[in-house]
Amino acid sequence: MTGKEKTLMKGFIFYPILTFLVIIVNYPYLWMVLTSLKGKKEVFMFPPDLIPKTFLWQNYIEAWNAAIWPRYFLNSVIASIIPAFSQVFLGSLAAYAFTKKFRGSQILFYIFLGTLMIPPQATMIPNYVIIKNFGWLDTYYALIAPFLCSAFGVFLLRQFFLTIPKELEDAAIIDGCSSFRYLFEIVLPLSTPALLTVGLFAFMGQWNDFLWPLVVTNKDEMRVVQVGLAVFQSEWTTEWSHLMAACTFSSIPLIVAFLFVQRKFIEGVALSGLKR
Repeated sequence: MTGKEKTLMKGFIFYPILTFLVIIVNYPYLWMVLTSLKGKKEVFMFPPDLIPKTFLWQNYIEAWNAAIWPRYFLNSVIASIIPAFSQVFLGSLAAYAFTKKFRGSQILFYIFLGTLMIPPQATMIPNYVIIKNFGWLDTYYALIAPFLCSAFGVFLLRQFFLTIPKELEDAAIIDGCSSFRYLFEIVLPLSTPALLTVGLFAFMGQWNDFLWPLVVTNKDEMRVVQVGLAVFQSEWTTEWSHLMAACTFSSIPLIVAFLFVQRKFIEGVALSGLKR
């Protein structure tokens, strides 16, 4: 069997398996989109039909008019983008510091890393008390301040920085390059994949956060998207088609961000590989 025949054989085996896995993974999202186009009675049909008999596009209009979604989206964008940039910037500084050997550096890093094992529910009450004492309830400070830095981001960036050859730093020091200049002009451009990964995780985490914004905001104009989805749920009933429509258009920014970062991620891997 020639190499071309082996490649074709692998394609016949793996492509159907990968296609099946893609369908399984994306089925919940497909179900959400199609349910958003159904009527109230069709949602509860048994056995359920995946494809609606009539596509009710007005569900999106009604869902959009049910709440102040432009304000919710603005709040979510502010509460997601600022922590994402902050975690990348502050995380890169801390990660670069942890790549250096100084007295107690390993112990300090392990203590810092141990904070990842503390569940966020355990720190929610102390954080709430601090935010309340500062008078930050129902403000953007409450949504942003606790997430300006991430131990996970520091850990990921530190591990990536350690893969950069030490000879680059030695050559930069010989040429008179300062530590900050070496970090911003050499290390960070080579670490584009890691920086984008940290930023994407931070953005997705803040965009999908529900409990913390629910706790620290009471005013309707300070709600984020995830809290705003509760407008379709009441004590006795839930408007499922409208809720699915709202979930669909509220997930679009995440999809766009992922597609954008994915393209840049491949770019960053190729460029950093050439520079190394």
